[in-house]
Formats: sequence, structure tokens, C-alpha cells
Amino acid sequence: MTHLSSVAATALSGVFVTTTDSARSFPRHWHGQYGLGLIDRGAQKSASGRGMVEALAGQCITHNPGEVHDGIPIGDAGRRWRMFHLEPAAMARLLGVAQAASLEWHAPVIDAAALRATLDGAFAASDPALLEEKLLLAVGRSFEPTPAARSARPDEAHLARVAERLADDLAHAPTLDELAALAGTSRYTLVRQFGRRHGLPPMAWWLQWRLQRARDRMAAGWTLADTALACGFSDQSHLTRVFTRQFGYTPGAWRKAAGRRCLQAQ
Repeated sequence: MTHLSSVAATALSGVFVTTTDSARSFPRHWHGQYGLGLIDRGAQKSASGRGMVEALAGQCITHNPGEVHDGIPIGDAGRRWRMFHLEPAAMARLLGVAQAASLEWHAPVIDAAALRATLDGAFAASDPALLEEKLLLAVGRSFEPTPAARSARPDEAHLARVAERLADDLAHAPTLDELAALAGTSRYTLVRQFGRRHGLPPMAWWLQWRLQRARDRMAAGWTLADTALACGFSDQSHLTRVFTRQFGYTPGAWRKAAGRRCLQAQ
């Protein structure tokens, strides 16, 4: 019987990721953390705080701390799923509330394309600031409504100040708390409104800004190592990984092509 499972700590305190590919049935149990995840393949049925439910590939699943549930595969092939497990203190910190005791998911299965895409991005994020931002969006979108969503919306001037703050320092990321205070709103509201205004949430926008400045520097003849240092990447390999993932080619290939372009223009 297929059963593969792993658990790993993330860069965020109190937040863990589990990946499970299993044809096993799990007995009734509960976790002390909040759980938010995604069925990647197959399907399962399970008891939940709202009765028996079924979750299919592409759907999101949740559980609250202390909520008894089980897991039974539908079909012989089993199912694969990924989960974020958040300690209550981590959930409260993420949403900017004093305590997480009042936070509760009421839908054990959520079928929403936007949430699915956001969760996929959170699972793929390696940068702590991007992980926090994407997880904040995912958690916020899964609550109806979230406490943070009721905060006042920042105006255009406040959003412009946030963009200026992000562009001012390529090497050091401001925190979402700092940006939210600058915008005069909650972290969740800032992330959503900034994303609507600029096409990307703040930390993802900051990463793109850093990558564009890195392209400019390499085109001007900077070495990859100096570019990485100036643009806030830990080293040349970090820049290469992120650059290649974003653009599909290495920074070395871009530097070479940009150098040829400059020679042709002379």
C-alpha cells in the first residue's frame, strides 16, 4: 500500500508543511494547529466538524485546532495532498489579531480557483517574505470574512508611499507590519489592495523590482556576484535560482546577450 509522507518547518515560526501521497485510511484524530491544504491528485472522504465531506483533486481542505477528522481514499490509487499547519500563535500573528481563538474555518472543503492558485504559490515560495505574503492571502481568502478584511482601505497616496518605500531599498525588505502602518490599514487589506493597484502584492512586486534592477546592472557590465549583493540576494546562486525561475533563462545568459546588444549599438 502506497504511503509517502514528509513534514518540514518553513521560514515562518510556527508554520509547517506536510506532503502526503497515500492510499491508507487514517483513523479519527485531531491536530493542535490550523490546517490549510490542497488535494493534488485523487480524492478522499472524511469526517469533519461539518459532517462527512468529500475532497477532490484541485480542491482546498481545512481543519481547525482540536477538530476531529479522519481520511479515507476514494478509489484504489490513493491521493496526494499538501498542507500548511499553523500554530494558533502563528495564525494570530499572520492575521494581526490578538488571539486566534475566535478564528474558525466553517468550510472543510473549498473549491475556489483563486485560493488554489494562491496556495500553490505559497507552497512554492522559498523567500520568507514571499511565503508570509502568499500564506496571508491564502488564509485571508479562505475565511468569510476575515477580521482583517474589515479594515479601512488605503487610498492611492498611501499605496504610492508603499511602492516608494519598496523601491527605496533593494537590499533590505521592509516587513508587512511596517508597510501596513505606512498605508494605515491591516496587512491583509494592504496585500489585497496593493495587488489590485499594481498587479502583484507588495513582496512579489518588490522581488520583480529587484530583478529588473539586476537586469539593468548586468546589462551595464556588473558581475553577477556584485549584482546579487546590490539587489538583496544572498549570493550569486540565489540570484541565479530566482532569476531563472522568473524568466526561464539564467542571469549569465542575459548578461551575455545584453553585452552583445551594447556592442552592436556602438
